[in-house]
Amino acid sequence: MSHTDSFQSEGSGRLDKILSQTLEVSRNQIEKLIKDGLVSVNGKVVSKPSFKVAEGDAVAYAFKEAEKREPVDVDFDVEVLYEDEHLLVVNKPSGLVVHPAPSVKEATLVDWLVQKGISLSTISGEERHGIVHRIDKETTGALVVAKTNEAHEKLSAQLQDKSMGRYYLALIDHPLKEDTIVDKPIGRNPNNRLKMDVVPHGKAAKTAFAKLATSPHDTELITAKLFTGRTHQIRVHLNTLGRHILGDDLYGFKSKRDKIPRVYLHAYLLYLTHPKTGEKMEFVAPLFEDMRHYLTKYFMSESIEDALDPSRLKTRFAVKV
Repeated sequence: MSHTDSFQSEGSGRLDKILSQTLEVSRNQIEKLIKDGLVSVNGKVVSKPSFKVAEGDAVAYAFKEAEKREPVDVDFDVEVLYEDEHLLVVNKPSGLVVHPAPSVKEATLVDWLVQKGISLSTISGEERHGIVHRIDKETTGALVVAKTNEAHEKLSAQLQDKSMGRYYLALIDHPLKEDTIVDKPIGRNPNNRLKMDVVPHGKAAKTAFAKLATSPHDTELITAKLFTGRTHQIRVHLNTLGRHILGDDLYGFKSKRDKIPRVYLHAYLLYLTHPKTGEKMEFVAPLFEDMRHYLTKYFMSESIEDALDPSRLKTRFAVKV
């Protein structure tokens, strides 16, 4: 556990409200601290957010630290697109897992951040320091990391109210008939635990797809915008349209792995409001060499240049969705 801080309450009322006002963080975060046993009043741990605090009571609190795991060898570097004292934006390469888990033995993005000595928020606790949103192991592209608890809280709120988001690029095996929106619930596939699927009682999921450029080889570059953040959401919703991302043999793309070794899905454009200054910001994550090589080889260069123009990309979703 991290260093414990304390203060003397200047008023009376509910514990969660007093802590929230004093620390300037949300009630949700405070509730989690209390339920995790990290808050005490006059030396006694309190487990109820509604506990009544009296004026002059001593309130102590702590944030969880990440659990220590065995040191791993970090033998790679990650491109930093932007950094200040509040946040960091990186261009995640393929094959890199975002945060540690019991099943993950190799170095992760969090391990790289820790090795770099980058200060990270502690809100997520355990092993997800600073991670506001994630990307699948094989998917590449823009990812924001919070350096402070305040930044994490505000960025998470932006994810919820949709003022932060990403436009993805994907290469698919057959062109879409038209720009479309898929609004179908997603949950675990009952027959294959590795897969997600559209299931009746899944979580709400909504994705907009737009056509960008078609190759003479029947493949197409499309863009996708997420309105929810379910696991494998773009891949599952494309599958319902009978389309698959190149390299995505888990969801039905027929290919030999030696030809397309990974899923060609890239988080290209990230937009957010700076958690401290309130400035609206956009970050473009350059395509990695493998995906760019495919576009150069199989598509007309003029159509690709237009498709990758960030300002034009955004106009594809000008329609209200």
